[in-house]
Amino acid sequence: MKKITIFLASSNELLPERENFEIEIYRKSKTWSEKGIILHLDIWEDMSGKMSQTNSQDEYNKRVKSSDLFVILVYSKLGMYTEAEFENAYEHFKANNKPFIYTYFKESEEPVKDTVPKFKEKLSKEGHFYTHFKDSIHLWNLFNKELDRLEISDFKKHVGLESSSKNVVKNTELEIEGQIKIGDKGDKKEKFNKKNVVEGSKIKGGGDFNLGDM
Repeated sequence: MKKITIFLASSNELLPERENFEIEIYRKSKTWSEKGIILHLDIWEDMSGKMSQTNSQDEYNKRVKSSDLFVILVYSKLGMYTEAEFENAYEHFKANNKPFIYTYFKESEEPVKDTVPKFKEKLSKEGHFYTHFKDSIHLWNLFNKELDRLEISDFKKHVGLESSSKNVVKNTELEIEGQIKIGDKGDKKEKFNKKNVVEGSKIKGGGDFNLGDM
């Protein structure tokens, strides 16, 4: 069983979106547990409020660095602590290719503070494509698609699932070849076709992860 840790950063003004995100992550985790994957969400509401020898933000930053995925939600403002968590995640990503970073901006007709356009500009300069969402349902639909993409390809590389996946293909290949030897009596054409099926399964599920896809 592999655990994928997700850190969610945002200001308190997006509390409804945060609560719905947590519920959906829990539901997704229940579904994926059958595949040997557990999703764990870190949010500041669940973290200890006890005094740290340094400061509480340092404790949050430790969670950021240890996470596999970092999600930041922005609405009318970008808080100092939320921005610090993003900076921490981004520096760690550049050095270690972890965590994968996703940035979502809630659409609004209301005026936003200047921290928001400045943050968007910074992301654009870094070559990162942020995403807009309308509400909590739209947000989850967007992120759920990202999870499905990662489950197909990058989770295998990112958290060590690749080896178990290869074993499944090898076992399948042995099983098919065993059937060929016993049931097909050396039929080369049939053996070639079945081998292609296995080779195709090796190729399926591949694909490269690109920061621009986030």
